[in-house]
Amino acid sequence: MTWDWSAVADFMPRFWDGVLVTLQILVLGSLLSFTLGLVWAFGLRAGPRFVRWPVGLVTEFIRNTPLLVQLFFLFFVLPEWGVQFSALTTGTIAIGLHYSTYTAQVYRAGIDAVPAGQWEAATALSLPAHRTWSAVILPQAVRRIAPALGNYVVAMLKDTPLLAGIGVLEMLQQSRLESAATFQYTEPLTVVGIAFILIAYPASLLVRTLERRLAR
Repeated sequence: MTWDWSAVADFMPRFWDGVLVTLQILVLGSLLSFTLGLVWAFGLRAGPRFVRWPVGLVTEFIRNTPLLVQLFFLFFVLPEWGVQFSALTTGTIAIGLHYSTYTAQVYRAGIDAVPAGQWEAATALSLPAHRTWSAVILPQAVRRIAPALGNYVVAMLKDTPLLAGIGVLEMLQQSRLESAATFQYTEPLTVVGIAFILIAYPASLLVRTLERRLAR
């Protein structure tokens, strides 16, 4: 079998469209997971008992069911109840929601790692609760957990091909469409595999660098 560079050239327009969609999912999904994860963490860590129990139940359920099942549920089941989004929006919500339950645990670990003296100092200064969290606790917690959050961004990137299951035109789905049209599978799939490496590996190096700097 010979490598067909013309097949690569023909695939490039589809490929770049897939890259843009993949990066869009990654950015928006990460923002959703970080934001919602913080909400979950507040509910689990600072909420009253009647809040902690349902939040814990929901996050455990989401974390212990496959992302693909959640993706199919949002895309195929919710429309039966009158709730319908595009495939891209559904995929972004699914991946952000799924990973928010993991980032919630990271946030909790970071909050629990803040020394008790910091809480006592905030109390001694009579800081209101929102100032205690925003000015004292969260800045220290985020500094400790930034590398772990970065690792989940890489994990989200590697899970974006699952969104092809509902027709999202990310990189893998674009390669499948190209292969179906041309009956050439090696070149499109190889290009997509290399693209994932070129995105994920520098991101992993960045996370390691961040981890070393924050450890100083």
